[in-house]
Amino acid sequence: MTTTAFDDRDGVIWLDGAFVPWRDARLHVLSHGLHYGGGVFEGVRVYGGRAFKPVEHFERLHASARELGFRVPFDVTELDAAMRETVRRQDIVDGYVRPVAWRGSEQLSVSGAGTSVHVAIAAWEWPHVFSGDARSRGIRLRTSRWRRPAPDTAPVRAKAASLYNICTLARDEAEAAGYDDALLLDFRGHLAEATGANLFLVIDGALHTPTPDTFLDGITRQTVLSLAADLGIAVHERHIGPEELDRADELFLTGTAYEVQPVRAVDARSYEVGSVTTALSKAYTDLTRAVTAP
Repeated sequence: MTTTAFDDRDGVIWLDGAFVPWRDARLHVLSHGLHYGGGVFEGVRVYGGRAFKPVEHFERLHASARELGFRVPFDVTELDAAMRETVRRQDIVDGYVRPVAWRGSEQLSVSGAGTSVHVAIAAWEWPHVFSGDARSRGIRLRTSRWRRPAPDTAPVRAKAASLYNICTLARDEAEAAGYDDALLLDFRGHLAEATGANLFLVIDGALHTPTPDTFLDGITRQTVLSLAADLGIAVHERHIGPEELDRADELFLTGTAYEVQPVRAVDARSYEVGSVTTALSKAYTDLTRAVTAP
């Protein structure tokens, strides 16, 4: 994975229907989306040159925009075609695609009425978020003081850029304390998720995962639930208190970027990478690599 700054790379980015040189993909400093959080985005994984579940991601991009009160001006088919061409032009084999939509600069007030909507798609090589020991043995989480808001106080069903302020604050504090990521509770004190991934606990061989009523029901989360059913693993989707972390034998996170990522510690608690996590990780890897088959 390259460490070059994201505004100084070679290649192209699809912007509002056309390909532009990477360094020329700009927005105005007075864009409504920048000042008032009027933006939504997606993350799509590419395996062997092919995207995994792109239609589901672009459908969610449209749904997120509707939650924020605007319309993405390109349909799912157009976005999918643009993404495929972006991946081809960037020669991505194992990587990541970032579609993003935001309100423009026609006016600058709290109201977003009358603003245009811009859309961009960028892609880059990105095999894994974590590597080495963190990937194989698991990452360490720190419980955050920041919480997921109630569904009547924020657009929790949208993958909205504004909601990721919570994630940034929680993640920065966790990393400063020596952890890999943060674990967020919801406004009621129930377990919610990590900063960009859904949470699963394994208790007595069964899978337990928080009800997604204050956070995104992730596409990878839904995929893993389906894989668990195929493997005959019992699943319990429910509200889970943080005290139940003491009952868990295994913990893992799921997300487009994280895939199936083991967790080896939450605060002072320790966990092993057990048979359920291993089985689901293998099943997910097999499924995503199958998209590369002709």
